[in-house]
Amino acid sequence: MNLLEEFTLLAHDRLGRRVIDNTRVDHGLGGALLLELVLSERIDVLDRRVVARGTGPIGDPLLDEALNRIAADRRARKPVDWVKRFTKGTQRRVVERLAADGVLRIERSTVLGIFPRTRYPAAFGTEPMARTEAQERLRAAILGAGPVMPRTAALCALVSATELDKKIFGDIDRKLVRRRLKEIDQGDWAAAAVRKAIQDVQAAIMAGAVAASTAAVISS
Repeated sequence: MNLLEEFTLLAHDRLGRRVIDNTRVDHGLGGALLLELVLSERIDVLDRRVVARGTGPIGDPLLDEALNRIAADRRARKPVDWVKRFTKGTQRRVVERLAADGVLRIERSTVLGIFPRTRYPAAFGTEPMARTEAQERLRAAILGAGPVMPRTAALCALVSATELDKKIFGDIDRKLVRRRLKEIDQGDWAAAAVRKAIQDVQAAIMAGAVAASTAAVISS
């Protein structure tokens, strides 16, 4: 599974309920798109601007569309700009893909017969193996020492930026978690350019989520 699918599974519990707010889920997925393109060596972040490295197909519709949008844009935009743009519709498409693959179900209902509610429980009533494997990989990274694989480091950046780490590692000492996440962030697990790009995307997710939450409060 790619980062978008793993992040979506981690952001929901066994009953299909979000464990972080929808704004953070959306911005996390926007960032996950960028991180997948970074890991695929299809974009760079130079002088805090996202730059495409070719437009050939990757083989994933979401990633191909995102890359083509970046390549076709006449402006060199900041990561936070692309994170914001990629929030729209991405969550729905990732969930629909997971449902089509038999990992989740899309369960629609109403609360008090009035308010719509959508949940994404496991398709067969058992914990999805992909979620369990992602959780185990993350916990091994936090409880271990030294560098981790680039894809795991990118997933750590995602859960940290969206505060999902508080849910996943709720039973582990908070200071240890934060210290280890910082070590992973700054560790020697990939080329310096890749680490820097992931750090820039992580900061963009955080900034975008905070800005969207603040705007929602002001308008309410």
